[in-house]
Amino acid sequence: MNTIKVIGLGAADFEQLPIGVYRELTQTKSSLYARTLNHPVIQELQKEGIVFESFDGTYESHEQFEDIYKEIVSRLLKQVREKDIIYVVPGHPMLAERTVQLLIEEREKGAINLDLKGGQSFLDATFTALEIDPIEGFQFVDATDIKRDQLQYLNHLIFCQVYDALVASEVKLTLLEDLPADHPVTIVTAAGSKGEGITTVPLEELDRSVKVDNLTSVYVPPVERDTLNHQFFRLREVIKMLRSPEGCPWDRKQTHESLRKYMIEEAYEFIDAVNRMDDDHMVEELGDVLLQVMLHSQIGEDEGFFTIDDVIVSITNKMIRRHPHVFGEVTVDTSDEVVTNWEAIKVQEKGERSESILDAVPQSFPALLQAEELQKKAAKVGFDWDTIDPIIEKVEEEWQEFQEAREDGNREEMEKEFGDWLFAIANLARHYKLSSENALQRTNRKFRTRLSAMEKEANEEGMTLEEYHLDSLEELWIRAKVKHKGAE
Repeated sequence: MNTIKVIGLGAADFEQLPIGVYRELTQTKSSLYARTLNHPVIQELQKEGIVFESFDGTYESHEQFEDIYKEIVSRLLKQVREKDIIYVVPGHPMLAERTVQLLIEEREKGAINLDLKGGQSFLDATFTALEIDPIEGFQFVDATDIKRDQLQYLNHLIFCQVYDALVASEVKLTLLEDLPADHPVTIVTAAGSKGEGITTVPLEELDRSVKVDNLTSVYVPPVERDTLNHQFFRLREVIKMLRSPEGCPWDRKQTHESLRKYMIEEAYEFIDAVNRMDDDHMVEELGDVLLQVMLHSQIGEDEGFFTIDDVIVSITNKMIRRHPHVFGEVTVDTSDEVVTNWEAIKVQEKGERSESILDAVPQSFPALLQAEELQKKAAKVGFDWDTIDPIIEKVEEEWQEFQEAREDGNREEMEKEFGDWLFAIANLARHYKLSSENALQRTNRKFRTRLSAMEKEANEEGMTLEEYHLDSLEELWIRAKVKHKGAE
């Protein structure tokens, strides 16, 4: 089995090339292949008559860097079948050199022998040029393969392989998702060489004001925490601080029980924003809902029972388990099939069956919604009418029983019978595939609109509704009804 020897050419200048590497390159009988000829060391070696076969043409034949690297490796594998070869790369073979990683994969498959010879990494020269110590926290990122959610802005951040203005633009656009346009970034070119260049510009100028090439890196210094208030870790820090001994007295004394009503209130306020199609308030109200999640999670952490990490891993794992058609091998064609699978997986997760089919309906649900869900559970086991007529008869029967309780003057019985009537009404709506909760909410909104119009008209006349007689109020109501009829 033949061998590919990979040699690093160092960061930039010919003077940085180790004497041992120089001797090997000048005295070898093996064929020499270069990922690119665009490197000062190769240009100097060519002056001494050393010949390299390059892969520069490959960069023009593919749009994606990964495809370029795969083709280079494929061509190297064909050559090494016949003889040993030397493959030279910029810098150090084990630093930001994707072709070497692909060659290592081939070696692990038993396809080749591989011999790696280190060259000087440009990182040492870059640290020196920028006067930074990586022990303070450092992240090294391939500019051609940026994943925004993995960027650690609290550390020193260096993007390598900023080959051209297009790559620089991609770096800029990614950073602008998190940092202000005037945030300073430093462009480092040919670090450690005679032609070393260091220029600091506002982020928005990254791809416009400075020429970049294959020896260019971009440095982002550590960012102040307040700049990252849009990131999850900052919210967690803030909530932890509020609950700490140095935090807020109100937040410190809260418990799961004391916060219950706020979770419900914030959820309803978000629904109001959705009904108004008010995006700005949706953002605000979702933030308030998230605040409740964070407070409950921090209380759990303070008491030693669970953390927000447990909450997140729980829902993440659940979503993966219950979507085997996305994360597994299951195939579905319709949303109904998704729901069927969901329910089957849910039953499997729960293990033993509940004592009652109604246990899955929270008792804290709003009354109409709870009635509808209870009726759905009963219908699943066959406890339901097949036609509408007996349901209508039940509605009339319950209303008659309410009337009898009213005539008797028994307020407790009136409340019971009125509840039975509402339950029957909810069942009637369900059979017509109507949501009684949504229906009543729609009527509530209609009433709000009309009464608000009445108040506005009264104000325009310099009066309040309390100053009108009932007949005048009826006239205001009719005018408001006519005015808003099409919008309701």
